[in-house]
This record gives sequence, C-alpha cells and structure tokens, in this order.
Amino acid sequence: MRLIADIGGTNARFAIAQNGGYSALEHVEVRRFASLHDAIAAYLAKLPAHLRPSEAVIDVAGPVLGDRVTLTNLGWSFSIAELKQALGLTALRVLNDFAAAAMAVPYLPAADRVLIGPACPQVRGPIGVVGPGTGLGVGSLVPASGKWVLVPGEGGHVTLPTATPEEDEIAAILRTRWDHVSAERALSGAGLVNLYQAVCTIERIAPQPLSPADVTDRAVQGTDPACVRAFGHFCEMLGTVAGDLALSIGATGGIYIAGGIVLRFREAFATSGFRERFESKGRFRDFLRRIPTYLILEESPALIGLANMPAETA
Repeated sequence: MRLIADIGGTNARFAIAQNGGYSALEHVEVRRFASLHDAIAAYLAKLPAHLRPSEAVIDVAGPVLGDRVTLTNLGWSFSIAELKQALGLTALRVLNDFAAAAMAVPYLPAADRVLIGPACPQVRGPIGVVGPGTGLGVGSLVPASGKWVLVPGEGGHVTLPTATPEEDEIAAILRTRWDHVSAERALSGAGLVNLYQAVCTIERIAPQPLSPADVTDRAVQGTDPACVRAFGHFCEMLGTVAGDLALSIGATGGIYIAGGIVLRFREAFATSGFRERFESKGRFRDFLRRIPTYLILEESPALIGLANMPAETA
C-alpha cells in the first residue's frame, strides 16, 4: 500500500494508492495542523490495519532541492529523512506539486479535460501544466525513450508579463508593494484580489474588502465593473504565461490548466481572452495555434500523478 498526499498552501488531500488508482480520500485544511507530520499522522490513525501503507509519495507546494523542504505559502518545513523515519516507511518520495500534476496528464480520462480554444492534432511532445490556486504552480513533462520525464520548476515566480498599457499600470502599482512582482502576485487567489485592488487604484475608487470568490462571483455576474476588469486581466495574463511556457518547452503535447480557481468559473474562462492571449506571440502565432490548451476538470490531478509514479527511498 502507498500513502499519497497533495499538500497545498490551503488544503491537503490524503489517499491510499494501489494499482494506479486511489481510495480512502480525505480532504483537510492545513491550518488545523502544526506540521506535515501531524497532518499525516492524523490521517493514518483513522485507517484500518489492512490499509496501512509501507511507502509514500508526497507532493508539496514549493521547491524540493534536498532533504530539507519548506513550503512557499505555508509555514511548514521538514526533513524528508526524518519524516520517513518518524512514519516508519520503507520508502518516501517528495516532489513539487505541479510535477505531480504534470505526471497525471497521460493518465487523465478524456472526460476529465475540456478543450479551451480550437481543436489541434494530438502530437506526442512536451506537456506543460499551469495552475492558479493559493499560489501559481507550473510543471512540465517531456517524452524520452518511450517514457515520461518530469521537469519540476518554480515557473509561478517568473516576472509577471504585461501586454497592454493597463497591465503596465497594474504591474507598476504592484511594484509599490513588492520588489519583484511575480506571475503569482496576479495569478492566484490572492492575485485576483491584487488585480481588483489595482484596477480600483487606476479608476480612483475605494476597493471593497473582497475575497477571491467575491471577485470572481461579481465578475461572472457582471455586477461590479472593477471585478469584471480584474477577471479579464486574470484570464488574459494567464494566457500570456501559458503561451510563454508553451514556447519555452516546445509544448506540442499541449498546455493544461489545473487548479481549483479556474474550475469555479469554467464557462466564463472558456469564453475569456485566455486563448487569444495564449496565441498572441507575434511571428510565432501560427506555432501556438497548433498547440491545444485544456482545462483539467479533475479537482486533484496531482493524486493521479502520485499514484502512477515510483516511490524512491529517501
């Protein structure tokens, strides 16, 4: 049996994987626990004896560069070796959450993805995954010798790209708050609010204390012009970032959008400026027109990826 865990900055999902699938799924808020060990231990304590795992594959929202791992948007830090020993596991692998999400793509049923933009011929080539949530995750998958090779990274922290005069203004406003304005500062839950507040600054109106859900709800319903504009910028900037990733890795296998935020307004996203901005790369517009873009409908694609990759001894 294998424990799999998808650890984000707001939520964590735990399950037991076997034969490429998983069961015993539990979804928890990470703020309930002081550490990753405590969260895992609480989950394991509820399992019947026949489901007790001997190995684990875990993804986290942050870089994994050695034994010591620190999550980007959560105050958790841990040693892989110490966690393995404390949990009594024979094998433990820890990787970036969007590396796991990318690994899920070859195993996704057709029903768990929806095309955004024109249909394109399916070509086996590099695949990119971008996902706005608590932060902005980016991962890649490259075919090599009949297998898939994961390419983890921290693409959500590239410099926020702008493509219009108003986006330039937004970036300038955000730079008054942060020395480096990453894509995540606009393309995440908090980023939606940042965009809304920047639009209000441009319009010289007082922003209301809105949550990310408030911004998207008002935008989709068309009840708040500032929210409508913020939502439009969100979708178009996401298109720019996705197009940049497609060019950077030659993503002929497609670009996939994951993350719970976009799923909440999938119809509005499908008709937004995302795809037009994705293709808007000057001389390489025709190249990008041949790359499909999909929205992943599976809420936790990373769990599928975790269930289908080998565990490694820490």
